[in-house]
Formats: sequence, structure tokens, C-alpha cells
Amino acid sequence: MRESIEKSPEYCAIETAMEVLGGRWKLAILKELLSGTQRFSELKRALPRVTQRMLTRQLRELEADALITRTVYREVPPRVEYSLTDAGRSLDAIADQLDTWGRWYRATHRGTVPEPDRGGGSEGAERDPVGAGDPRR
Repeated sequence: MRESIEKSPEYCAIETAMEVLGGRWKLAILKELLSGTQRFSELKRALPRVTQRMLTRQLRELEADALITRTVYREVPPRVEYSLTDAGRSLDAIADQLDTWGRWYRATHRGTVPEPDRGGGSEGAERDPVGAGDPRR
């Protein structure tokens, strides 16, 4: 785990989670790896808007935080694969909830139609997750 993550009891657990998971592409990378081990080129193809440099940086940070493993095979040309650790796999339900919330938010606040479910467990994405649309909350 990166040294910058505080260990003091006053440090909020949500701050820790945001420090580890923060980054525009980290959750998207983790969501892609939930379907199984992938090579860099497969991740790049699945996330076409991320630059190669940013994908490399985000993968290194996820590896440093023990959410993914990087396996290098001694072949010509070299083959590198990324897969989730147990800690990375533990984010499955959280990623599904964020996906559901993102679809709901996009549909209700940006006037767009939710994308069709791609088997990620986002059934009912059009409903209001935990009353988030209630202005009293």
C-alpha cells in the first residue's frame, strides 16, 4: 500500500477508500478485471477514452495498493497480464452499486437514456437508489 495513506485513527475510512480508488479510471479498470484476467491491450480496447500513459499510471497505483497483480511472462514478445487480488475482488458489490447509481444519475440529471445492462448486475438501474432523488435527503 502506498505510504501516503494515513494510519491515524482520525483519518476517515472514506478518505482512505477515496485515496485508493480515486482516479478517473481506477473503478472502470477494476470493473473490467472483474470479468477475468486481461492484458494491457484488452484493457485499452475496453476503455478507449483512457490514454496509454494514464492507463499505465492507474494500473501501477492499483498494483501498489494490492488491488491487482501484474504477471509478466518471459516470452517474445513479452506478455503481461493483470488480474484482481482478493482485495480487488471484494469491490465487486461496490462497483455494481456505483454502476447502478451512475446510470440512475445520468438518466435523471443529464436527460440521457441509461445504457442497456451488460450483465454487470445493474438490474433496476432506472429506479431511485436508496431515495437519492428525494430532496429531503
